[in-house]
Amino acid sequence: MEIGPDNMDVPVAVEPDGAVDLDEAVIVALGCNDKGAWRDCREALEAALARFRPEGIDVVMRSSWWRSDAWPDPTDPPFLNGVVMVRTAHDPHALMAALGRIEEAFGRRRGERNGPRTLDLDLIAYGRLSGDLDGLILPHPRAAERKFVMGPLAEIAPEWVHPENGETARDLDRRATVAKDAHTNSGAA
Repeated sequence: MEIGPDNMDVPVAVEPDGAVDLDEAVIVALGCNDKGAWRDCREALEAALARFRPEGIDVVMRSSWWRSDAWPDPTDPPFLNGVVMVRTAHDPHALMAALGRIEEAFGRRRGERNGPRTLDLDLIAYGRLSGDLDGLILPHPRAAERKFVMGPLAEIAPEWVHPENGETARDLDRRATVAKDAHTNSGAA
């Protein structure tokens, strides 16, 4: 299936063969709460996904968009988040560099921790890799506690198993403590 405006709210298998070995899954989380130059955060996130392929990153599956209050400051604009499984020839560091280039193209400025951002791309997992890989910690050290990550991941891969704690995305979603208000979103943010 192609990703398009008529099917943006449901998980989409982009490649017809779609089979993904969850032990080899490369998972990226996307987030936005500052629309920047786009009409809304949904448009910004869709535009970010369109930049993946030119960077050598193929989206295999994607979640719907999830809305949540900003954290830790709920007075900041709400977030729109999602998760994608990707295939890439990049090693984890090269993938992080590619994600950084996409963020930069979208006006991401590093500054205030957890502050508003036009685009946030996080590498959640790279197969079963675990630990500190020369400054890159995998799996993402805080992803398991974030509903805005585990909810979308459980939507597309409920049986994915966390490389360190051995729990499924479904169970982690149920127990997530950060952004418990996260929910699928059919409107724009």
